[in-house]
Amino acid sequence: MKVLLLGPNGQLGHDLQAAHAAAPGGIELIPFGRDKLDVSAPAGIAETLAGVEFDALVNCTSYHKTDEVEDAGTLAMAVNAHAPQQMAKVCADRGARFLHVSTDYVFGGDRARSTPLPEDAPTAPVNVYGASKAFGETLATLAGQPTILRVASLYGVAGASGKGGNFVETMIRFGRERGALKVVDDQRMSPTATADIAAVILRMLSEGAEPGLWHVAGGGEATWFEFACEIVRQAGVKAEMTPCTSAEFPTRALRPGYSVLDTSKLAAAFAPMPDWRDSLARYLRAKGHVA
Repeated sequence: MKVLLLGPNGQLGHDLQAAHAAAPGGIELIPFGRDKLDVSAPAGIAETLAGVEFDALVNCTSYHKTDEVEDAGTLAMAVNAHAPQQMAKVCADRGARFLHVSTDYVFGGDRARSTPLPEDAPTAPVNVYGASKAFGETLATLAGQPTILRVASLYGVAGASGKGGNFVETMIRFGRERGALKVVDDQRMSPTATADIAAVILRMLSEGAEPGLWHVAGGGEATWFEFACEIVRQAGVKAEMTPCTSAEFPTRALRPGYSVLDTSKLAAAFAPMPDWRDSLARYLRAKGHVA
């Protein structure tokens, strides 16, 4: 099976290639970077992909600088909505499978929410990034039969493309430098290691997965403060931890107050996602933060 990987240099793309190298499973994974396909110009996607042979397309590209996106809606819609639409159409036309990575940020508008969100929960984004990704899900589904993976709060060994690392590395660095951390405690989500998502994608490719929505996020839930506390505890960082509200740490874009994803559909079809604490421990070992 020839699988074309878009976004090979990001956290998820990097870990997907690493997981594939460890267990190819009859898949030929072909990295297809920004130098070969400009997803910010959706009109050219069909022409570019016309000369490329593949049986499945995995789209890990995204314009995900959440605060920056607030003032760049046109680009966000091109990359996050219209590009996946064109990819879905190309795949439908040639009978190829299309796996598209979306986000928990399609949710957030239900302020009273306190239970994990299933795949059929109504989307209600609270920022431009989330709106563009939600629109991308709709357009891709209208254009073809994509398998859409909603993921959440990612961290991987490669660091977030364009963001200079990830939350785990930032907490460790700031904790060591400053000896104190103040972290938002009123946004609840599902911390997720990209290595775990990579394993799911490979299983979906090799075993097959029904088109439609799939929630793929770390087992359990946490606020960013709770996540940060566990990071410094496991990494052995001596830092004073203080919770704060979102109002005390204002950002250009609103964030969901609650975006925990219900992964029971994934657990029934494949396997439960690992608990986020266990995944964090594996990540810290891989990065050399703990023995």
